[in-house]
Amino acid sequence: MTELVLVTGGSGYVAGWCAAELLRRGYDVRATVRGPAKERTVAEAVSAGTDPGGTDGTGRLSFAVADLTGDDGWDAALKGVDRVLHVASPLGITAGDDPAAMIAAARDGTLRVLRAATAAGVKRVVMTSAANAASPSSYAAEGVTDETLWTDPDDPTLIPYRRSKTLAERAAWDFANSHDDAPELVTVLPGAVFGPILTTSTIGSVGIVQRMISGRLRGVPRIGLEIVDVRDLADLHIRAMTSPEAAGERFLGTGEFMWMRDMALALRDGLGPRGQKVSTRQLPDLVVRLAARFLDRSLREVTPALGRRNRHSIEKARRVLGWEPRPARQTVLDCAESLLSYGVA
Repeated sequence: MTELVLVTGGSGYVAGWCAAELLRRGYDVRATVRGPAKERTVAEAVSAGTDPGGTDGTGRLSFAVADLTGDDGWDAALKGVDRVLHVASPLGITAGDDPAAMIAAARDGTLRVLRAATAAGVKRVVMTSAANAASPSSYAAEGVTDETLWTDPDDPTLIPYRRSKTLAERAAWDFANSHDDAPELVTVLPGAVFGPILTTSTIGSVGIVQRMISGRLRGVPRIGLEIVDVRDLADLHIRAMTSPEAAGERFLGTGEFMWMRDMALALRDGLGPRGQKVSTRQLPDLVVRLAARFLDRSLREVTPALGRRNRHSIEKARRVLGWEPRPARQTVLDCAESLLSYGVA
């Protein structure tokens, strides 16, 4: 009998690729959306990566309406489900947003999923956390860290996104360890996610590459990213979902490290004339900090990463799951080609 997998946050960039890859591998998929209006958008996106076999309830892709911020819908969403990929999570905040609300949504939403999964008798939940939940508080610290390190959520210098991901994952492990009937839990901690898009309605972190190609990013900050391809990340989630050895484990899903200027150079070189608007000008750290303070408050979340030195090890995912990400340059260029083909860069 074909297993049914619930993917939370179905309209998201990573969730869309997870759903497409699950369908491609023969699973039935139920995706959560915040409202029925999102169903068609998700179905069209997923069909760009695979054939969902119809979305009228007789095919292999179905939907459930549920939101991380409320209890309604989660019991119905989990009914009959064998496994869960809990991908949904708030991405970040903008000026005027309440950081506490984002943290509560991530933590409480995770607990809602786990409670409903426990009641439904789900076998395993794979939760998407983040590599910055397994990082030193200061990105400037030298060295390579692994899954044994936990970010200190009480550090006052943490941006809300890092705190929310860390606290949500902590809450998940606390729940799993304190409930004997809870599903097996696995967490995946990705780095910076790039790669092809499935739809123009949700491009997630790919917006950085979009701004670079369009010329709207007129200089690049001294920020380094551990780039993971969204297709490889979907593969990692499914390996974590199916491997017997994965139960009760954290897995870093970072990729090759690239400075943003090296990304820009790769785009200029790899795209030829289509990359002529890409700026390779390195912005001084002081300029970025001043801009974050006086011009663009959204930059405040990136300034702690200026000149970052810490790296993460993916040896555990290689050894336990046989996972191997593709080169970062290939991911960046595939991302750019996808954006250009969709006409959004």
